[in-house]
Amino acid sequence: MSPMKARCGLLVLAVIVALGGSVAVAQNLDQGKPAPKLFAESCASCHRSPRGLAKGRFHLTLYLFLQKHYSSGSSSAWAMTSYLESIDSGKRVAAKRPATTGASRSRLLRPPAPVPAR
Repeated sequence: MSPMKARCGLLVLAVIVALGGSVAVAQNLDQGKPAPKLFAESCASCHRSPRGLAKGRFHLTLYLFLQKHYSSGSSSAWAMTSYLESIDSGKRVAAKRPATTGASRSRLLRPPAPVPAR
């Protein structure tokens, strides 16, 4: 067998192996996880709470942002969007501050004690 035929045979064999090899299958690691768990795994490192993250944002723009930056698929992005909006849409009761009089309000503006001079 000539060296030229051997090279062509090796080249053909390499092409067959390259094209016929096993194909890697991509997995969605977020599939089947509930939205609170997705938040805990991908967002909790920067955000202490999901409250306020969806406030003032449109549903579609929030979904597109989460899909691009934080989720591995569209279904997990929709789940996160719905979760964040449900957290922010809940009625919150505002805590009432005690009424302050003029004297007590002025005490809040001053330091508790004079600063010693050096």
